[in-house]
Amino acid sequence: MAVAGGSVAGLICGPALIDPAGAARPVPRPGPTARVPANVFTLGVASGDPSPDGVVLWTRLAPDPVHGGGMPNQSVPVTWEIADDERFQYTRRSGTVTAEPGWGHSVHAEVSGLEPDRVYFYRFLVAGQVSPVGRTRTAPAVDAQLSRLRFAFASCQDYQAGRYTAYQHLAAEDLAFVAFLGDYIYENPRNSAAYRQHDGTAEPYTLTDYRNRHACYKSDPDLRAAHAAVPWIVTFDDHEIDNNWADELPQDPAQQSPEVFRARRAAAFQAYYEHMPLRRSSLPRGLDMRAYRQLTFGRLAALHVLDTRQYRSDQPGTLAQADDPARTMTGAEQEQWLTAGMSYSDTRWNLLASQVMWASNDRTAGPAQSFDFDNWDGYRVQRRRLLDFFGSGATSNPVVLTGDRHATWACDLRPDFDRPDTPAVAAEITGTSISSGGDPDTAAFHRTYDPIKAESPHWKYIDNRRGYLLCELTADRLLASLRTVSTVWAPTAGVTTAAQFQVTAGRLGLDVLAHDTPPAADPAALRRYAVDDDQP
Repeated sequence: MAVAGGSVAGLICGPALIDPAGAARPVPRPGPTARVPANVFTLGVASGDPSPDGVVLWTRLAPDPVHGGGMPNQSVPVTWEIADDERFQYTRRSGTVTAEPGWGHSVHAEVSGLEPDRVYFYRFLVAGQVSPVGRTRTAPAVDAQLSRLRFAFASCQDYQAGRYTAYQHLAAEDLAFVAFLGDYIYENPRNSAAYRQHDGTAEPYTLTDYRNRHACYKSDPDLRAAHAAVPWIVTFDDHEIDNNWADELPQDPAQQSPEVFRARRAAAFQAYYEHMPLRRSSLPRGLDMRAYRQLTFGRLAALHVLDTRQYRSDQPGTLAQADDPARTMTGAEQEQWLTAGMSYSDTRWNLLASQVMWASNDRTAGPAQSFDFDNWDGYRVQRRRLLDFFGSGATSNPVVLTGDRHATWACDLRPDFDRPDTPAVAAEITGTSISSGGDPDTAAFHRTYDPIKAESPHWKYIDNRRGYLLCELTADRLLASLRTVSTVWAPTAGVTTAAQFQVTAGRLGLDVLAHDTPPAADPAALRRYAVDDDQP
């Protein structure tokens, strides 16, 4: 969204403005005969879930994106092309898919027949209009011996909390993929005191509500540019539907009947699928949507994408309830899928794309303890069972990559966190947010959490600046660089490498290689805008 002048407080999400590079261009062939409004590619393009021979390509036709989309109630044929070059002189594959009104005129083209570990360019054509050009990359062949794999992971991009300045830098990285770990949208009502306002005034409940909220988020040019630069592998957390939901239970069952929440969940899942580069295997069916899946990158890595919302037990209220062996975060079927996939992946590394934090996370210094039971602290018996499996030798080099916390936690994982003398069985890197929480008060964060860190030897590093994690994986190590931005309350921001973490193959733990000292914040700038932040 273009902004003129200085202050951007009070920005309200409206119809997306097309960047000059994405403006419609003449097409060197006749377009489809269907009646199609002008300017249908307002939401940009994306690719995702790369395989060795293909990828899924995404767009959605939406000339009036935050007011239902603006398309006529008719099916529209859309042509896709994928080529070796940005000028499409060497087109490798092309085809036509139908954008159906029942699915918001979204397009999911599953391309196959490509070469492994290759960069390609793609675009869509409809009714004389051409989409912006996207760049994607296929996965390496399943038996490829890779020298390295570069990727990034990110999460938590509350539109109202700030700009997506981190994506300006992430889009320039040379990556095989981006793993987005949840909270792609937020279901909060409009916050008139925020840095910018999203669509609507209340929480979304209907399919149209959720479509408009997703479209509002994709009106951001930095988010669109990041999608167009690299394939994404996505999973959802809670805010894509309702804060802290669990299976068929909303956060506030006294305000949402079971029938209302089930309808809301179905609407949210459909809108999520309509706006994400997901394959048909993730197509929602009523209340259900298959999100957990495994992707492989040669013999180097398997990425196990988790779903920690759809099958979980309700959050406990006490430590005694958290120790209930019947309580599950993933459901039995997904747990079996995960342990089997990690046992037979035949790769050097096993990476878990996780929504919520595994490491024990006390929130109170001193002998008293308090926990957020929405995380794995609320599901302790299953956590211990899985961590015992990680350390059993049945799987190779497990590393958990996590979102949700709006801060960075680099941790060792051990089955019993109350026994720091026991060996680590895995490493976890919990990444910070893209924008959620706004510009951080780092001094207040460290006043709260440094005393707890001193009592939590499995915590190796903590920080609450905004940004993303850039990872380079080789047969010998995972090097993760924390890339933080100077602000999310301005159209642009600088970026720095605030810390680096290393996980060494065969050593089930994490080392902090380097870290900086957070710069002192301007007291006048702190909490300049009100932030709806559910993370203390």
